[in-house]
Amino acid sequence: MKDNIIDFVITWVDMNDPAWQEEFAKYSGNRENSKNGVSKARFRDYGFLKYWFRGVERFAPWVRKIHFVTSGQKPHWLDTSNPKIHLVSHSDFIPKQFLPTYNSAVIERYIHKIPGLAEHFVYFNDDFYIINGITPERFFRNGLPCDIAVFQYNPSWSQWYRRIKNNIRLINRYFDKKEVMARFHDKWFDKSYGSKARWNHILKPYGKFITLRVHHNAQPYLKSTFEEVWNVAGKELTETSVNRFRADNDYTPELFRAWQICRGNFEPYNTYRDTKMFPLMIRSAQAVKAIRDQSYSLICLNDNVHIRHYEQVMENIRNAFEQILPEKSAFEL
Repeated sequence: MKDNIIDFVITWVDMNDPAWQEEFAKYSGNRENSKNGVSKARFRDYGFLKYWFRGVERFAPWVRKIHFVTSGQKPHWLDTSNPKIHLVSHSDFIPKQFLPTYNSAVIERYIHKIPGLAEHFVYFNDDFYIINGITPERFFRNGLPCDIAVFQYNPSWSQWYRRIKNNIRLINRYFDKKEVMARFHDKWFDKSYGSKARWNHILKPYGKFITLRVHHNAQPYLKSTFEEVWNVAGKELTETSVNRFRADNDYTPELFRAWQICRGNFEPYNTYRDTKMFPLMIRSAQAVKAIRDQSYSLICLNDNVHIRHYEQVMENIRNAFEQILPEKSAFEL
């Protein structure tokens, strides 16, 4: 890996911004409901972003640059003069004809065009947090992203699952599963995967790829992977970039991850060892405990419009963050 350069990319939106609200209402028809594309939970800000920056400073000080991606917004407390911060607007890397967009799948497919982005980068949503010490080798080894190549059943019962199937159809168009799994056998059957690899063994004779298990947290990528996928599937990605909100025919960033894996451009790593997603609707208490105990290196706090006692849940999480990250970071004014 050239000079061990690794960048972070994080996307964020301030739903409380009146200008953003006005524009959002214009394009969404002011639909405030639980539909996946226009749900309040999709955009609302907990006020926890400062803990993301504190976690980076304390637990991943080795990162070269943080590309902070917004629609032109900026938290009032963020010190953008910090040399590690690169403030990026959607208009800096997404073609004008697709803006404004409220579809994360569209934003994410263009991130390789962020000016100055390193070849090796880790992509974060703003609900992914670093809460314990983490090394560059957690994300990249031998110049390749660390990842887990295991299959999972896709029940197609939600928009997310249906969009993942769009990715897999493209993967099957350009890759032969038997050939890929034979060529990179040791990476697909790495002992660190444990029981999570059971579907790999069961489906080894089957001729088509199915959905790859997604750990839903910080994801390492090679910028060159995005460039290759765009060279091959630019037509499909461009056509669906008109989807201003999430749509069933989207291609998601898991397409680029699956492509990386099928190319063999990854080092086997059981990401579940130190990574955990907490759906706050049902596991808020466990999330609070995990933060306080620093049980994992990486966590995801998955929002939902149906969280009971929302304000209390958010206060409990804030208190847990304050317990482990009480000091202001150099990214704060």
